[in-house]
Amino acid sequence: MGLPRLYFRFYVTLLLILALFSMAVMMIWNRTGSPLERSNVILSQVMQNALAPLDAPPEVQQAALERVAQGLNANMTLYTRDWRTLAVVGVQIPARHWRRQGVTGPPPESFVRLPDGRKLLSSEPLGFVRPKAMLHNALILLAIGLGVAAFPLVRHLTKRLERLQQGVESLGAGDLTARVPVEGKDEVARLAQSFNRAVDQIEQLVGAHKTLLANASHELRTPLARIRLALELIKDGIDAKRRAGLEQDIAELNHLLDEILLASRLGAIPENTDVEELDLLALAAEECAHYDEVELDGESALMMGDPRLLRRLLRNLLENAHRHGVPPASVEIRCAQGIATLRVWDKGPGVPDPEFERVFEPFFRPRGTLDNNGAGLGLALVRQIARRHGGEARCALMRNGRSCFEVTLPLKS
Repeated sequence: MGLPRLYFRFYVTLLLILALFSMAVMMIWNRTGSPLERSNVILSQVMQNALAPLDAPPEVQQAALERVAQGLNANMTLYTRDWRTLAVVGVQIPARHWRRQGVTGPPPESFVRLPDGRKLLSSEPLGFVRPKAMLHNALILLAIGLGVAAFPLVRHLTKRLERLQQGVESLGAGDLTARVPVEGKDEVARLAQSFNRAVDQIEQLVGAHKTLLANASHELRTPLARIRLALELIKDGIDAKRRAGLEQDIAELNHLLDEILLASRLGAIPENTDVEELDLLALAAEECAHYDEVELDGESALMMGDPRLLRRLLRNLLENAHRHGVPPASVEIRCAQGIATLRVWDKGPGVPDPEFERVFEPFFRPRGTLDNNGAGLGLALVRQIARRHGGEARCALMRNGRSCFEVTLPLKS
């Protein structure tokens, strides 16, 4: 379960502030003993003094109530503690009028609870009508009203932030055309403007990067082709050993150029690749066929991926074993819990434990390496291609204590 949405957190915070404000007002009202509350207490005592005692006969109760109601033009009804009628002036006001259905008669405008428990209902106001209840009800209605009115305002603000979030996610997924609408003139609008300007600059930089790669590829390959042609033309006038060395240098330069260009493309914002269903075991078998003394073992591993990049991943691992290891090389593919695990190792000493991570750095050469074979980008490309497919590449120890290269890739779901 994810974290609550931003608008929900804003809204809950606002409601909590309203609730705390209402509670604070109520506590202050109760603690200070407001004049309105004291006036009602005084009114109830005055009314009890003006009326007949609780144990007076009914006619005395009636006479006293008539004296109180004289000149008020009000309907009044006096009840006992248990709502038995003691006296009535004018039309009787039904007991608990606000709780009963189908009753007739005027509703009470004032309700006075006498200190001895009697209740006096009047159709005209006597003092203040339940000020504490009125305050509480007003605060509750105010909080509800503000809460209802604030919801669309908070939602409108956070929707703009959500659209900005979607734009950032689209940019992170490689969509350089992602832009967000600029709404309003506040901080969110300025943030949207800044985002759009940043995306414009990134799009220009990536375009310039692609152009540079294309030009570099053309400009670097042209002199290499000229050198190769010159070697062909002067093959009789150069020592065979020197010629073989020059041809190897040219081949390595070509290989280095290929790997630098591929690493640059993979390191840039991801582009759409040709993803299709494939069997990693079948690809491994095809690549292993190009090398001598390679043992392949494993099971079918169906996945979605770019076959061109995955072939390069397998080729680089096999080439690394061929150049720096001791034959035979071994390739193993196993599947478990939706993950395909590819392992490659040989009979050589393997990679030292302290260099497990460093071997994936571009142009890193292990200590003690005397030859200059390879460009130093092969394993870096292996990790980039694995991550491009949602997997990972690393060095790992096997049960026999030897090291191997291990690549994990998600299987087709």
